[in-house]
Amino acid sequence: MPAIVSPIDGQPCYEFSQLSSERARVHVDRAHAAQRDWRNTPLSTRVRLCKAMLDRYAAHLHHNAEQITRMMGKPLAHARGEFSGGFCQRTRYLCQIAAHTLRDLETVDLSTPEIRRFIAREPVGVVMIIAAWNYPLLVPVGTLVSAILAGNAVLIKHAPQTALVADQLERAFIEAGAPEGLVQAFHVDHPTAAEIFDSRRLGYVAFTGSVRGGHEVYRAVAQHNFIGVGMELGGKDAAIVLPDSPIEKTAVNLVEGALFNAGQSCCGIERVYVHEDIREQLTAAMVAEVHRYKLGNPLEDGVNLGPVVSPRAAKSIREQVAQAVAAGARVATDDRTFTAPDHETYVRPQLLDRVDHSMAIMTQETFGPVVGVMGFQTEAEAVRLANDSAYGLTASIWTEDFDRAQSIGQQLEVGTVFMNRCDYLDPALAWTGVKDSGHGCSLSELGFAAVTRPKSYHLRRKIP
Repeated sequence: MPAIVSPIDGQPCYEFSQLSSERARVHVDRAHAAQRDWRNTPLSTRVRLCKAMLDRYAAHLHHNAEQITRMMGKPLAHARGEFSGGFCQRTRYLCQIAAHTLRDLETVDLSTPEIRRFIAREPVGVVMIIAAWNYPLLVPVGTLVSAILAGNAVLIKHAPQTALVADQLERAFIEAGAPEGLVQAFHVDHPTAAEIFDSRRLGYVAFTGSVRGGHEVYRAVAQHNFIGVGMELGGKDAAIVLPDSPIEKTAVNLVEGALFNAGQSCCGIERVYVHEDIREQLTAAMVAEVHRYKLGNPLEDGVNLGPVVSPRAAKSIREQVAQAVAAGARVATDDRTFTAPDHETYVRPQLLDRVDHSMAIMTQETFGPVVGVMGFQTEAEAVRLANDSAYGLTASIWTEDFDRAQSIGQQLEVGTVFMNRCDYLDPALAWTGVKDSGHGCSLSELGFAAVTRPKSYHLRRKIP
């Protein structure tokens, strides 16, 4: 059985059972059998199941959160908060809008009462979710709950680093009363996943991960299928700070956006562009805020910054910083402020200034507790710098002027524009990206479109 190596100490912490090709097909068969009945289940029953799932997961929250922390290094309070905050909020919101969103669309009667026309929303069948490790509950929840509410069955292939979260979710649904096979942990390797793609038995695939992984999944699914594929592939999210933004409050929010989850957030702030009039003051305030963080064992009270997920990830982060410094950047924070366990996955948080776009730290995804700060003179320059990226997930604008924020936002090549906040998903809004951040969307009313297909009805009462 594959072992999960904890970033806390580099030791194996759990094991999980990987499915053979034959067992994987049995799981797919079970999903199809469950879905045939589930699609005819009243929506009110589907809503009750999803709400009951929350109660059953909460009953095991202490155990589940500790598993998450040991598997990927998130501070224990943050692991608990991932469920009690965003996971519950998104589930409840999707349940709230399901009846309105999944209703039949009646057409305007252009002919006669003898003809009835409408568009129904049918489930796509079996949905496969390939989920990333960094937010192991928040990554799958939008597609998972939308799919179940729409009448689908779901297979959850979680990243090996957090594989047991798929088992946690399966158990919560089963204890809530889900039919056998409706929601299943689906631990398969890449070749077996490719076989399942080739079987033409999936209705939709949702993938969250790297750009390279997204291309591989997209090619594999497209080879023998004409089904939807949703992709969320990361970001290099920018913050634009205008001169009227209050420096101290802005600094607190920017640093939290950069360091939360050890910087391992697709929509976390990785680069800050600040007007030259306040650049020195904001940089100093951000440095002071970084120094308030406590780096350490994420199972200990008071720690709000844990290790990054693996030695490989830590090495990549340190290499980006070293390259930037060699090219003229300055590390403005003091590494001596932080003490941590003697293990390579504990990366000290750093703020770099004197940076530019010749450095990977400002153009390539870092995915760690590091942020670069760069000045600008005009809003046009800030927009150009923010758009100078292969990614386009989110961007944030820091000002007290609604009109300026909206005007700048209209010029930014991203899926979500924030004003005076960051690193946040609003369940009422579409979660989507452009360029190498992917395509498709989850959450909001639009998220249900991915897990349903339109079916038109033209019913004429009498034959002329």
